[in-house]
Amino acid sequence: MLFHVGSLWRLHEAGLLGQIARISSVSGGSITSAALAVAWTDLQADKSRETFVTRFVDRMRALAGHTVDVGAVLGGVLLPGSVADRVARAYRSFICGHATLQDLPDRPRFVFNATSVQTGALWRFSKPYMGDYRVGRIMAPTLDLATAIAASSAFPPVLSPVTIDFGPDQKWDTTGTDVTEPEFRAQAVLADGGVYDNVGLETVWKRYCTVLVSDAGAKIAPNAHPHEDWARGSMRIFDLVDNQVRSLRKRQLISSYLAPADSVDHRLGAYWSIRSHIADFGRPSLSADPKRTDELATLPTRLAAVDAAAQERLINWGYAVCDAAIRTHVNSDLPKGSFPYAGGV
Repeated sequence: MLFHVGSLWRLHEAGLLGQIARISSVSGGSITSAALAVAWTDLQADKSRETFVTRFVDRMRALAGHTVDVGAVLGGVLLPGSVADRVARAYRSFICGHATLQDLPDRPRFVFNATSVQTGALWRFSKPYMGDYRVGRIMAPTLDLATAIAASSAFPPVLSPVTIDFGPDQKWDTTGTDVTEPEFRAQAVLADGGVYDNVGLETVWKRYCTVLVSDAGAKIAPNAHPHEDWARGSMRIFDLVDNQVRSLRKRQLISSYLAPADSVDHRLGAYWSIRSHIADFGRPSLSADPKRTDELATLPTRLAAVDAAAQERLINWGYAVCDAAIRTHVNSDLPKGSFPYAGGV
């Protein structure tokens, strides 16, 4: 979440953020993306650093300073209401208020991706529609944005699934669908979009020739003595499956950058990751000790309070590695940047 804040900060200062046609997100990236969407009109009206910080960065840091997951889980177990309800309540409080999908800007197109536990397909939330290709689409949905973010960031097993009920009068576009049973249109049962597509690549791949990817996902660590009990052993297997999906998506992306210009698979753009090393890029303008950045990459992926110093390091790292990737692969003439916060990474 915070790493992406730094990446967006650099794109904003470089004048590239306003040129983006579609922003596709999963998991923690959807929290950041939603905050950006809510602030978008103000950021385009006033491109100053001060407005970017007060309308976007400060909101993200306020959320990052609070622990959401523990209270949500305990409340979901011990009190009426679900874990997802409590997570969505936090998003309303810190990020998006009572905005709905219809309050999103027309451009860029913001797409929040979730995974349908029912059909195994990618479920998209956007201003024009929400749904998946198997059950159909609800056009011009009025779902509140906080619920969409909660579904997109519903990391299993603790924060998922998120269940969204639909009334019998809800109108569906079912053109071309193959799941026709009416119960599938009574409710959607959703998990984190990263389960299906860890970088949100699918919703931009067929439409755009220039693709920028900021990846803050964790990578599974080697373990010489994995647990053999069914619970922890199953979690290890789940992590392995997740890791393979991540690897395949990354290989697809990098291969597209290297493909011949006349190939249908060719894409322009850049990829950067919280696990990257700045020296791997040809034109970095900021220094980042790999020992320090590797440390940031191993921070737990939770909705738990992060102290101010760690917040600033994460934002600085996202800014620095985005700068290096853009200068190396997109615009070698990009003026040098400077860390948003003193102290580097």
